Amino acid sequence: MSHDFKMAILRAGSCLLIFYLILNVHGKSGSSEKRTFVIDYDNDTFSMDGKPFRYISGSIHYSRVPYQYWDDRLHKMAAAGLNAIQTYIPWNIHEPEEGKIDFSGQQDVVTFLETAQKYNLSVILRSGPYICGEWEFGGLPAWLLKSDNLKVRTMDPNYIKPVGRWLTRLYAELKPMLYKNGGPIITVQIENEYGSYEACDYDYLRFLRDLARECLGNDTVLFTTDGDSDGFLKCGTLPDVYATIDFGVTYTPEKNFEIQRHKEPKGPLVNSEFYTGWLDHWGENHSTIATSEVAKSLDLILALGANINMYMFEGGTNFGFWNGAEYPPYKAIPTSYDYDAPLSEAGDITEKYLEIREVIKKYNPTAMAVPPSTPKKAYGKVIMTFASTLYDMANLKDPVMSTYPLTMEQLDSYYGFVIYKHIFKSQVSGPLDLSGVRDRAYVNVIRDKKVVLSAVVERDTSNMTVSVDVDAGDFVLVLVENQGRINYGGEMNYNHKGLISNVTLNNITLTDWEQSAFGWDPSQRMLIPSNSFLVPVAKAPSLPSFYAGVLDVEEPQDTYLDMSLWTKGQLFINGMNMGRYWPHRGPQVRLYIPKYALNAGSNLILMLELEQAPCHHSNSKCYVEFMDQPLINATVPQSIHRGISQDTKPLWRWLFDLIMSIIFSEWNLFSF
Repeated sequence: MSHDFKMAILRAGSCLLIFYLILNVHGKSGSSEKRTFVIDYDNDTFSMDGKPFRYISGSIHYSRVPYQYWDDRLHKMAAAGLNAIQTYIPWNIHEPEEGKIDFSGQQDVVTFLETAQKYNLSVILRSGPYICGEWEFGGLPAWLLKSDNLKVRTMDPNYIKPVGRWLTRLYAELKPMLYKNGGPIITVQIENEYGSYEACDYDYLRFLRDLARECLGNDTVLFTTDGDSDGFLKCGTLPDVYATIDFGVTYTPEKNFEIQRHKEPKGPLVNSEFYTGWLDHWGENHSTIATSEVAKSLDLILALGANINMYMFEGGTNFGFWNGAEYPPYKAIPTSYDYDAPLSEAGDITEKYLEIREVIKKYNPTAMAVPPSTPKKAYGKVIMTFASTLYDMANLKDPVMSTYPLTMEQLDSYYGFVIYKHIFKSQVSGPLDLSGVRDRAYVNVIRDKKVVLSAVVERDTSNMTVSVDVDAGDFVLVLVENQGRINYGGEMNYNHKGLISNVTLNNITLTDWEQSAFGWDPSQRMLIPSNSFLVPVAKAPSLPSFYAGVLDVEEPQDTYLDMSLWTKGQLFINGMNMGRYWPHRGPQVRLYIPKYALNAGSNLILMLELEQAPCHHSNSKCYVEFMDQPLINATVPQSIHRGISQDTKPLWRWLFDLIMSIIFSEWNLFSF
């Protein structure tokens, strides 16, 4: 018996064992009538229970929509005339710490799928393990990067072993949700646009295919998705997995589908990603695609009898630190993933939604009424008060001492920030080289508890050095922000964060470092530096600092927090990480706040302002404002930003204690 055959038996046995355990948990016994979903090659269509089936689908990511709103969004998608949805499975939200898998709350994908089925929406499942999706590390868990010389999306044992364990568990969880077992899942994707990846490892694709068949059954329809060119299809497809393509607005869709026919001469035409909009990057204009163009192209595709999935139908929000980034050059994705989709980031009905609905009516008439958009509330201004510099926080975690700087991954802290400290041993001046910053660093030189130099260093810029003139005993604090891991392309293997190389001064390597994490550990606890690590530092306009305020609410409603007066940082409401703000760079200026983040009564607004607060010249500008309209397509002029006031009074002791109690508690960014 060959080794490969033995492994196949073991995998199949593991899948069956876990499946039957989960079947008992979910209480599914299967349908008395056999349900089937297959490809009818003779008639170039899908077949559901022996009848021709064409899906008109839209993408929605359950990880980007508060779980309390899944029903609302899926209801609206069904009301648009869709008969299917497509969703990604982000591995990293389900297994943030190796071996600890979570399918509860925001991660309860089974409930999401059951809600889709409630509205008669079939599900096209994109199970990964890689998903792209402008999501942190393309959905891969960052703990994978602890392995030396990792090669993701290949048969590298350091990658494929955890992939096999994860997918075996995932498929067992989802097998009861397959159409044949009474659920809504009709097709399952193998990997994701693999033809765009340089590795071209067919053994890897075959491993994923075989595992899916062993766990889900040979009768489950498997498919691949790639761009509409023969070059993409070359490395992204397998002969016995149905090949689909993706493309955006076109007025000659038959030409695009000719590419699919090169791989699939017979079978249904499928566009797995028809782009209703496009993604944004910090520092660039908000992307849009004209409604009339999307509607016209959609009509032409549907007129061919093709299956289509609209990417996105609702984009949602990158709460917490979950946004991804593209490279080269490095460009991080904003908190908003609105995508100019038919449903807005907040799930509102748009003109694009209504026009697309009219097109779909010609092919899939629906009598379902369109649900209303959720109410929005402008709660007005909240005065923000200086609470503390980041460097004054009380202890929670001891610093790690090392000869050379350690990365986030080496510190077992994968998201947020790391603070590095180095004490200079002699008087010296010259260029401090911080070329290893990933991704943005806030540099402060401290002398006698006072800031004598402040600078910002950003990766992939022409100058990543800071000129310093220091005395013996001075020290440098380098706060490094992980702005999101690259989610696409060959650089994914080099996604380490923090300081990833040595720091030099006058080309001499600096040794003896202290470092401590400030962000999320795998259990979602906020980590901050210890007092033994950082001596108190006098306030300065350039120091990363916390500001706090209280919003009183009678009835929580969705709202938007306007950050126009602020520069860059992280927003927390009642301990929940709502995401990054950066109006200084744009295009997003206001952050979407779902009502489930608010309480009836008092709500603590806590901001970590990394650069400059608007409180330096006038406390009258030291506020944020809750609005009832979004603003994701503007950039705030730099001239309005001010420094932190040197004489701003600290919060009353009760408010500071409240902040500390939240910081030291379990902060779950998805506990809406």
